[in-house]
Amino acid sequence: GVATTVGVVALGVMVSFVLARYKFRGRGAVYSLFAAGLMFPITVAITPLYILIKDLGLTNNLAGVILPQIGFGLPVTVIILVPFLKAIPDEIEEAASIDGASKLGFFFRMVIPLSVPGVVTTGILAFVGSWNAYLLPLFLLNDQATFTLPLGVQAFASQYSVDTAKVLAFTSLSMIPALHFFTIFESRIVGGLTGAVKG
Repeated sequence: GVATTVGVVALGVMVSFVLARYKFRGRGAVYSLFAAGLMFPITVAITPLYILIKDLGLTNNLAGVILPQIGFGLPVTVIILVPFLKAIPDEIEEAASIDGASKLGFFFRMVIPLSVPGVVTTGILAFVGSWNAYLLPLFLLNDQATFTLPLGVQAFASQYSVDTAKVLAFTSLSMIPALHFFTIFESRIVGGLTGAVKG
């Protein structure tokens, strides 16, 4: 979950910055491509994805789960962050360049701090989506040493019986991180979904 979140947020902020602040041929097509990614859930691509991961030798490896989750988490991240970064006034960028800041300096010193609500929102969405993922780990992780929590729940259910106490314990454990994040960052999530940059 942590690796997926870091990958989604890092790549998403960089892609969104380019799409929001630079004008180049094909920018609308690239943005439309990310928007189209929202229409394809992971269940649609699970068979070719399994074949690809198997050919790469990443089955029974957490990297085989992390990389596709980063890919499927990017569209939501880009769609949320692009309006955020577009809302940053051009005057701030001009002032930063007058003060001697490079494009990279402007990105790290101004863009990242101003887009914190959007980054937090997309990070939480990526983490919760990865933490609760069931189908992709089910296909790719057959070794019990690499099971995720949702896969661990099925270990206590057989054809004829279910260990309800252990299933409830695992379910409660899987809910704690999501509830923790939502409790701490509730106001930032609301601010992140409104897409406004105050200043």
